[in-house]
Amino acid sequence: MMPNSPDPIEILIRRLQRSAGLETSELAELRNLPVDVHDVAKNETLAHEGERVEQCILLLEGFLIRFQHTRDGKRQILSFYVPGDIPDLQTLHLPTMDHSLATITPARIGRIPHKAMRELCHRNRRVADALWRETLIDAAVARTWVRCVGRLTAHARVAHMLCELHARLDAVGLGEDPVPMPITQADFGDAMGLSVVQINRTLRDLREEGLITLHRREMIVHDLPRLHHAAEFDPLYLHLDTRQRR
Repeated sequence: MMPNSPDPIEILIRRLQRSAGLETSELAELRNLPVDVHDVAKNETLAHEGERVEQCILLLEGFLIRFQHTRDGKRQILSFYVPGDIPDLQTLHLPTMDHSLATITPARIGRIPHKAMRELCHRNRRVADALWRETLIDAAVARTWVRCVGRLTAHARVAHMLCELHARLDAVGLGEDPVPMPITQADFGDAMGLSVVQINRTLRDLREEGLITLHRREMIVHDLPRLHHAAEFDPLYLHLDTRQRR
């Protein structure tokens, strides 16, 4: 769960402040965005491939996935999303979905009309730049996933995914042990091209190596530097370091 906040936009502000460093007037503009908040059930599809959408989704609580299906119904997870993410920000310019979005946990989302987002971006160049930067980071994550799936061992792939999720949760104030980790072994497998048997074996190995403990949809990291080493993890691609700002 997110720290209590009276304003649903605060989770986005926390995310943007970490990566973009917006000023007080720009934060005020963001706080004026209309956000229609909804609670949604687990395994609910929020946007379907081929659908034309007119709102962006701000994830407030829970986890989402971006995915596609093959012709024979096999699922490929393309991204995981955590609180503070806007997984469909690209629909401001590409309104027809080329993938689907769904919850993998009960979730709370805010829907922000494209019209309001576009008007804000036209009024405020720095806010527009900050949101554009988020789409570029999303692309950087996708590039890194290609490398992980294509070149890393099963052990390193799973470790890398855990490192990434830990870093992204930490960026929005959810990085204290135990961190939420409600992703199933089937979800991990569909994201990394591995079978459930391989995922189970790898998670067991990581536990026996003293790196992590997974229990009741939560994760404790016992040795983060060693986990990073096992994963060949460099958080540069997440662009969370304030020194990377222009």
